[in-house]
Parts: sequence; C-alpha cells; structure tokens
Amino acid sequence: MKLQHIDKALYRSNMNLFMMVLVLALIICSLGFGAGLIALFGVEAVPGEPTGNFHWNLLGVILAALLCSAIVYQLKTQPFLKEIYYVWQLKQLQNRIYRKLNKIKAAATSNDINALITLLFYFTSLRQVYLLDDNTLTLSAVDKELTQVQEQCEALGLTLSAEQFEVELLAGF
Repeated sequence: MKLQHIDKALYRSNMNLFMMVLVLALIICSLGFGAGLIALFGVEAVPGEPTGNFHWNLLGVILAALLCSAIVYQLKTQPFLKEIYYVWQLKQLQNRIYRKLNKIKAAATSNDINALITLLFYFTSLRQVYLLDDNTLTLSAVDKELTQVQEQCEALGLTLSAEQFEVELLAGF
C-alpha cells in the first residue's frame, strides 16, 4: 500500500457526514426491523409485565447492522468514500504491523533493511492518520520514533523511504 495525500478538510467533512448517515440508518433500520418482527411474531403486551420481545428487537438491530454493512461494502469504491476507505485500509495495515512491532523493532536494531522500511512506513502512516484525526496528544512520540529510524538509516548510509514498503515484507517477521 502506498501512502496518498489526503485533503484533511474533505476527509473530515466526508467522515462526519458518513458517520451521521450511518448512525441514522442504523437507528431507523433497527426500529423498522424490530417493529416489523414484533408485529409479525411478537407477544401482545400485558400492562405491568414485560412483553418478552427483546429477542425480536435484538434481531432487528443485528439485521440493521448487516444491511448497513452490506451497503457500505457496496459503496466503498464510490468517490465520496475514497478518502474514508483509504484511511480505513491504512488503519487495518497499521494494526497488522503493530501486532508484529516488537519483532520488527528487534530486526531493525540488527539493521535489517526490510524492518527499517516497515518502520518508516508505519510511523509515517501513523503520523498521517493522527493528523487527519486531530490526534495530537501522541504525535510527538510518533515524530520521535520516526526521527530515530531516519537517523539510523542515515547512519547506515541507506536511502530508504516509506514508499518502498510492500505488504509482503510483513511475512518476514
């Protein structure tokens, strides 16, 4: 995966609108499915006693989540969701790298080129996502880690960049 430039204002506005529409769709579909299932299969309410329709409401929520997931899956390649889908994929890849981060860092101390490339990509992509999501609390720690990896590459006389990263490099760790 290659890092892409993302317009932060466009990403934030699209993300906010997407989240609002998704939440509203989940609420409306959950209520609709729940009410429909209760109308078809529910127990009639007796004053002062529980209706026993909890499982129909729960099934309505599950059906709504499945429907919304299927719709988002179908629409993920639309231009409106381009930036959102890219950041989502990037976060998934960061999670894959994070699960192997201790091994990657250990290999980087041994000057493993693939480990250094992976770390450059990881910290550069973390920085990008943190800036897009306005997560500035831990940005200084990421910048520090990125600077250390860049200095290690310079000390070794290597000209490495995050653009050299390929997902296949993770198989080595």
